[in-house]
Amino acid sequence: VQLQASGGGLVQAGDSLRLSCEVSGRIFSSDTMGWFRQAHGKEREFVAAISETDTTNYGDSVKGRFTISRDNAKNTVYLQMNSLNFEDTAVYYCAASPGYSGAIYSLEFYYWGQGTQVTVSS
Repeated sequence: VQLQASGGGLVQAGDSLRLSCEVSGRIFSSDTMGWFRQAHGKEREFVAAISETDTTNYGDSVKGRFTISRDNAKNTVYLQMNSLNFEDTAVYYCAASPGYSGAIYSLEFYYWGQGTQVTVSS
């Protein structure tokens, strides 16, 4: 099973960015997919998740700015990030939860991608 995250980069405050995570090696449509992030020196933080029935959950710090979506035909989950600010700077990880519908805790996610760096300059 592989999760390949992409789309990170260096942007300015107020800009938008879209992350993608392509999953291979398993049935993607039955998993809850999530995004987490970890800033330097901080603990991993829940960002967003989307269940197999397209129910979404968001961390408090990104509600109203980030949108998670999935395309089962492409085995890909997306994270649209708008109104980025300096505090959004982190390595972003995608993850798959095959057993916990509606999962939002990192322990509920079994498969993890390698992470993509997002840097927001102020």
